[in-house]
Amino acid sequence: MFDFLQGYDVLGAFWMTVKLTVISALGSLVWGTLLAGMRVSPVPLMRGFATFYVNTVRNIPLTVIIVFTSLGLADIFGVTMGASDDFKVQGFRLALLGLIAYHAAFVCEAVRSGINTVPVGQAEAARAIGLSFSQVLRIVILPQAFRAVITPLANVLIALTKNTTVAAAIGVAEAAALMKSMIENEAQTVAIGAVFAFGFVVLTLPTGLFLGWLGKRLAVKR
Repeated sequence: MFDFLQGYDVLGAFWMTVKLTVISALGSLVWGTLLAGMRVSPVPLMRGFATFYVNTVRNIPLTVIIVFTSLGLADIFGVTMGASDDFKVQGFRLALLGLIAYHAAFVCEAVRSGINTVPVGQAEAARAIGLSFSQVLRIVILPQAFRAVITPLANVLIALTKNTTVAAAIGVAEAAALMKSMIENEAQTVAIGAVFAFGFVVLTLPTGLFLGWLGKRLAVKR
């Protein structure tokens, strides 16, 4: 029944998708959290930069960003993301850069919404005892904010998992790229589509269920 899968590294393609997802998720979380901190910063320049970045990036299609990392950064400006001469490695790194840059904007807004749920009095009390803005954010605000936005961050992670398919546009051999190649070479289009759809369900559904449960478990009761 699944003879058409022979000769194709389906598991390897999904493993590439997993690597793109995990590394991009970590990078997006770090960069998005920094952007959220800048958006609530008392420094106007930092607030302006973060606001401009988020509003601009969120309104640019991910495909445009991914293609720009390849054609713009790599081909025009010579940014290769390391010393490797392997085209596949460079494509993987550039895809990571594009995915992180794009999804960090959504992480930023999710984290900022969590920051807004923390009572202002807590920040004022922390400042009153001598803590700096960065200390207040790191010690008092962010721990509570993250507990409040686990579910929204889970939605961003699920979207990121599905958006890794855009990396195929610059030649990264992930699941969508392999599916396209198989459809071109095999006759079982429906079966191929079903296999890859099931693969993405396996990747996203358990993650969504677990993080949804975790969000309810760790939610801050106010």
